[in-house]
Amino acid sequence: MQFVTILILFLCTFFPLLHMINALPIFLKRKKIIHNQVRKNKRISILIPCYNEESIIETAIKGMKILDYSAKEVIYINDGSQDNTMNILHELLRLVPEDRKISNQLKSNEIKNFYKSTVFPNVYVIDKINGGKHDALNAGIMYSKNELVVTLDADSILDENALQVLNEVFQDDNVIAAGGMVHPLQGVRFKRKKVERTLSVNHVIRFQVFEFIKGFYINRVSLAKFDALSVISGAFGVFNREILLKVGGYRKTLGEDIDITLKFQQYILKNPGMKMVFVPNAVCYTECPETWKDLFKQRIRWQKAFIDCIVYYFPMLIKTFLFRTVSFFMLIDSFILGTVAIYFTIFNLGYMFITNLKHAQSLLLIYLLGVVSLNIIYSLFALYLARYYGVEFKGKEMIRLAITIILDLFVYRFVTLFFVLIGTVSYFINRNDWNKVSRSGRVYDLEKDKGMVKVG
Repeated sequence: MQFVTILILFLCTFFPLLHMINALPIFLKRKKIIHNQVRKNKRISILIPCYNEESIIETAIKGMKILDYSAKEVIYINDGSQDNTMNILHELLRLVPEDRKISNQLKSNEIKNFYKSTVFPNVYVIDKINGGKHDALNAGIMYSKNELVVTLDADSILDENALQVLNEVFQDDNVIAAGGMVHPLQGVRFKRKKVERTLSVNHVIRFQVFEFIKGFYINRVSLAKFDALSVISGAFGVFNREILLKVGGYRKTLGEDIDITLKFQQYILKNPGMKMVFVPNAVCYTECPETWKDLFKQRIRWQKAFIDCIVYYFPMLIKTFLFRTVSFFMLIDSFILGTVAIYFTIFNLGYMFITNLKHAQSLLLIYLLGVVSLNIIYSLFALYLARYYGVEFKGKEMIRLAITIILDLFVYRFVTLFFVLIGTVSYFINRNDWNKVSRSGRVYDLEKDKGMVKVG
């Protein structure tokens, strides 16, 4: 028992330090592509599933209007919304029916109509019977006609240069999928020529702003360099359409983003040389839960989705554990340390408090000091990387940031552990409960300084 405890403490220190070192900018492989030497603009289809999105759909449409990329089509997929979503799409896009020949390689629920906008070029709407997000994405893939598919949530807004950045990345024909950087939409103000960071929001959003900075700029950057990405965020992912069809599209699961990423990892296993990348300079802003209740629902769903993929892909992960970095990191770093070790630590501490109170108190003190020290280093390093990628906090925001870091260390970290504990148990009790998070209903003014949504 003591050996296992020491091993877990060692690994819980080793992996964060490994990711921090691997995420250092000096280790980045820079392959600069001069814009006028880019061979061509890759044609991109942007898929936006919509279910009861009446409060945010106007913002989503405004977000598409600011994108600086002509070789694209945008497809909104109304997945049987029961609110006013479809009526708003009709009103804002002035839709008319259009015929389009499609690939029937994937399955989806009945398509009621396919429309084209008479206001904006290359903007379309699929109106279908409700089937869930995976079903809506499969319909979008079949109706899309371009080489690359970008998947966005309805509450996600792309930086105006995001598609240009991705176009450069996909000039490498070996890149078959990519994830971009995601920031909470409520944590930014769109100003002339830049995006201004703000923490003048409630603590639920502040925690997520800082959490995304740590999770993406350290963890995702590091895992991508190890060729070990196990999730491309559903809020912003890019995939080769042909391969999406080859792997059978999306399956019904609570975590379609984890699932499709692992499907692509399976494809790479059979096709050496292909790769997935993380692109920190391709930025997306997405609306995040604003209340503890909604955050709880979201994170429980995330954890259930993670456990579902561990169970579903366990044979592959075990078979390839010794020679695939994605399997190694997913099983050890994410599952053993991120889930199993939490239960073990709680049980171990509880047992020692009953049998040896003094020893338990000493161990708990060492654990807390270790956690605090390591997380201070991790937090400061994350801020350094954020600054490197153009994300800065200025003036009073620095004070709010300092308070957020302290609360993150002593409060939010343990809240997230609670989410993991409850989410894991919930998977085995009620694994199919989606628990959709409510939208804020806030209207984001993206057109005031049209075309100025840039990072840094």
